[in-house]
Amino acid sequence: MSSDIRKSASFQHEIPGTLLVTQGVHETLAVAIDVVDLKRSFRKRKGWLRSGELIEAVRGVSFRVPQGTIFGVLGPNGAGKTTTIKMLSTLLLPSSGTATINGFDIVRHEHQVRTQLGVLFGGDKGLYNQLNALENLRYFGRLYGMDDPDIKRRANDLLERVQLHDRAHERVESYSRGMKQRLHIAKTLIHDPAIVILDEPTIGLDPGAAIGVRELIADLVPGHTVLLTTHDMHEADLLCREIAIIDQGLIVAAGAPDALKAATEIDRRVAISLADDAHYNRLALEKRLAGFPNIIHATHQPDSAGHMRLELACLETTSALDAALAMLREQGAGVTAIDIREPSLEDAFLLATGREFEPGQTGDAGKMDS
Repeated sequence: MSSDIRKSASFQHEIPGTLLVTQGVHETLAVAIDVVDLKRSFRKRKGWLRSGELIEAVRGVSFRVPQGTIFGVLGPNGAGKTTTIKMLSTLLLPSSGTATINGFDIVRHEHQVRTQLGVLFGGDKGLYNQLNALENLRYFGRLYGMDDPDIKRRANDLLERVQLHDRAHERVESYSRGMKQRLHIAKTLIHDPAIVILDEPTIGLDPGAAIGVRELIADLVPGHTVLLTTHDMHEADLLCREIAIIDQGLIVAAGAPDALKAATEIDRRVAISLADDAHYNRLALEKRLAGFPNIIHATHQPDSAGHMRLELACLETTSALDAALAMLREQGAGVTAIDIREPSLEDAFLLATGREFEPGQTGDAGKMDS
């Protein structure tokens, strides 16, 4: 995976109450998606009427996505992610606020916006199970106004890209969940859109299938701009150049993944489990290690099984681990295991929201009546 995906370049609008963190040198890139104070409210049904409780699904979301990058919208179910992308893809009208897709306003230029987009919504719907992969792509290509030679060329290229070329003539009903999701991505790209919106693309996939889909997403840049919604912290950290953490309809933190994690100010820790025959002057080793600039302090503690472990609190784990292992080798001490604790996006979410991340919450408010 290209390291360019992980470079920092913040284009986030300044939002009161939002943790905005950046790092590195900003690059000047054209803006593909520009969202300013976007809001959407729903009225819950009460019987056959829509006179029930007013729900603010999206309460003022603002962000910018540079061209040729992957931007993640991260949050638990029900946070407002799907409602936001439905507005950006012209499936829902915003209650207020503005957004543009490659310069086209999502309300005033609906047709032009749709020509810029390829959209994949999470779930099993969107493919025809009685058709094979080529027939599905041919059908959707014609809906986009493509002619048959272009469809054939694009379909063959995309099926090769998503590793379904050898299964192109089999009915989709015989496909595994991971194969269907790869075909979903091919369908989303059939008309070669400039901007790709992916809503929970790996939801429900087994780990192996999820890895394959993530590799496909990473390969979309810089040729495409990707807006990725997910509640998978690892996925967001792995793929996204920048992330907006959304909770209860608001962006509560935004920035590059590494910068968001660094802002938690949680100590990085290294734990080195020692062999039972490791005998040396522990206090002397602790003092020597504490003299290194990246090591805050070092202690020896027994683990739950009673085996001794050297624990380091540090500013940077790699150099701290190298120093500790070098000293342990000097003492002839055997090492049985190493555990490294770095700040995570879960820590960043906790800092921004004041509560732990719970992906299993109730469904997105966007599924209510519009």
